[in-house]
Amino acid sequence: MKTVEVPTLDLEQSIADQGADVIVGFDEVGRGALAGPVMVGAAAIWSRDAYDLQVPVGVADSKLLSERKREAMLDEVESWCAAYAVGQASNTEIDEWGISHALGIAALRALRDVELQLGMGASAHAGDTTRNGEGASRWQIGAILDGPHDYITKALDTFDAPDVPVAAKVVTKIKGDRSCVTVAVASVIAKVTRDRLMVDIARGNARYAPYAWEHNKGYGSAAHRQAIAQFGPTPLHRMSWHLV
Repeated sequence: MKTVEVPTLDLEQSIADQGADVIVGFDEVGRGALAGPVMVGAAAIWSRDAYDLQVPVGVADSKLLSERKREAMLDEVESWCAAYAVGQASNTEIDEWGISHALGIAALRALRDVELQLGMGASAHAGDTTRNGEGASRWQIGAILDGPHDYITKALDTFDAPDVPVAAKVVTKIKGDRSCVTVAVASVIAKVTRDRLMVDIARGNARYAPYAWEHNKGYGSAAHRQAIAQFGPTPLHRMSWHLV
């Protein structure tokens, strides 16, 4: 039996030691799909808890877990977070912006939602006090992004970007979804969220039934590509991609 790597809080603790108030792990799902949105999960913890939190039992990179295991642990990993969110960019946004920028916008949408849950609102720009008498802009957010490229910072302050109360200092980590707990948790939350959406779409409208999204989740399986060739693309397909 192949051993699944157990993620740790080592990098989160290092970021906490550098002065961050909150640490947010990010991971993407749906990058390579032919249809549906791309999503980026965000899982946040308070830095003050980084040395006390226990790693949720069984958590790992979502790609290494069965659908049943991901579903079974969802409530636990959501409760483990101080806040969590899943941002998405639609297939039409992917076609318009390209996948890298779409990922950045999706991640910023998730970051905004997490920060609002933690009480970092529009006051960050208005100069109101939200933390120990200090303006929200005094918060420090440390982020861990799975992969080698920081598409979050690149998308910040573009005309498409949401108004994020506090910009995060991003650290990229190759295979962070295997080594960092917050990233692994974000991976599970994002994967379950997107899978459920694609299943609901497939089962909720007969138009989408031939593409078998309840099984392939919009990825390029043989059955999915055959359906595109036979019936053509739908409004939820990424038209700029090589669909057949």
